[in-house]
Amino acid sequence: MPTPAQRLAARERPQGLPVMRQRWSGLLFLHWPVEISLIQNRLPPGLHVDTFGGNAWIGVVPFFMERVRPVGLPPVPWLSWFMELNVRTYVHDDAGNPGVWFFSLDCNQPLAVEIARRVFHLPYQHAAMSSERSSTQEEGGTGVSPVPSAAMKSARSADRIHYRCQRKSAKQDAIYQYDLPTAPQPAEIGTLEWFLVERYLLFSTHRKTELFCGRVHHTPYQIAPGICDSWSAAPLLWEAFPAPDQPPPSILTAAPVDVTIFPLRRLR
Repeated sequence: MPTPAQRLAARERPQGLPVMRQRWSGLLFLHWPVEISLIQNRLPPGLHVDTFGGNAWIGVVPFFMERVRPVGLPPVPWLSWFMELNVRTYVHDDAGNPGVWFFSLDCNQPLAVEIARRVFHLPYQHAAMSSERSSTQEEGGTGVSPVPSAAMKSARSADRIHYRCQRKSAKQDAIYQYDLPTAPQPAEIGTLEWFLVERYLLFSTHRKTELFCGRVHHTPYQIAPGICDSWSAAPLLWEAFPAPDQPPPSILTAAPVDVTIFPLRRLR
């Protein structure tokens, strides 16, 4: 299991030259606790479930990719802005380094899907996606919000995101309606929120035999308990997970972050 020092060290900027820059915005984090074995049985050799409160955690994360481009090049209007929704869990390697394992990443930019599959060995999926932004001052709705950490507070946002995703091979849409945060702040170290969002490593495999680790760097997320009027667990079903028997006990939103991407490193 990762030590507190390893978790804190992961946020430091790694050595070496980055390969990409991008911005992540409109972030919604939905998480459920699940049995450890449900996750461990689907991980490649060399990766182990990272737990909080005795549980594994699985997340559905819709958001927007912006200004995506290789280092040294400007963003391209028709290519550098798109939508992404991932199904993820939390793992560590044999050395205790904590990170993210992606079961899927749905995306509405076909070229980005193919590049990410080949360069980063990530399970990107082609999807039809759309979004709208509206003002909550013009709409009703009480929202759905979990109980946050004592140090966290939320306020009703002036902007609401309507987000839709349909994987090309699936019949059911995944629809989300949530407010953008108005008073976000960093997660308190040691809390569930910190465990879920403070992740700077990703793991991937190639041909099911090669294990890779990649690093990203950004300032710590500024988060708030999410106000989410509509949510869907459909992406979990697309990945053959059972439907959850409860709403997500953790719902978070985050302010945009500028992200630097570093090249993959082969672990075995």
